[in-house]
Amino acid sequence: MKIKTERLILREYTLRDFDAIYEILSDPETMQHYPKPFDEERTKGWIEWNLQNYKEYGFGLWAVILKETGEFIGDCGLTIQNIDGELLPEIGYHIHKKYWRRGFGGEAARAVRDWAFRNTKYNCLYSYMKYTNVGSYSTAAANGMKKLKEYPDEKKGISYAYAITREEWQNLI
Repeated sequence: MKIKTERLILREYTLRDFDAIYEILSDPETMQHYPKPFDEERTKGWIEWNLQNYKEYGFGLWAVILKETGEFIGDCGLTIQNIDGELLPEIGYHIHKKYWRRGFGGEAARAVRDWAFRNTKYNCLYSYMKYTNVGSYSTAAANGMKKLKEYPDEKKGISYAYAITREEWQNLI
């Protein structure tokens, strides 16, 4: 599975991606909105969880590769997440901090949104994040999502849920 955008390639993870994703997920600044940065074991589990998601659902988080250099710069994809007690399709993303504020997260998230509406039966896609994660909710808004609600979250304190419906997406494209 590959998705290509103007500047990016999204492809399935492999175990060879460990060092690149570990650099991102173990970084305290990047992971400031998580309970704590990932250690090596949790990062290996992250890759394995996505490999399992590909088998189980046909999707997961995909490696985000910069077309120009072939460099792994993050991940973005669709997973099933518990959002305020409901299991919902969620677009998530992590971009290496040296590539922040260049629109890569939004570009990848739009590609995942388009892929999901074209290849799944979901009528609504979500993104959720800790209320302090301005970059994440800015990316969700740039992806055509609107803030749906705020809710208490035992891991994140207060979370925001953003969403876009299939109908809203069709009106965008």
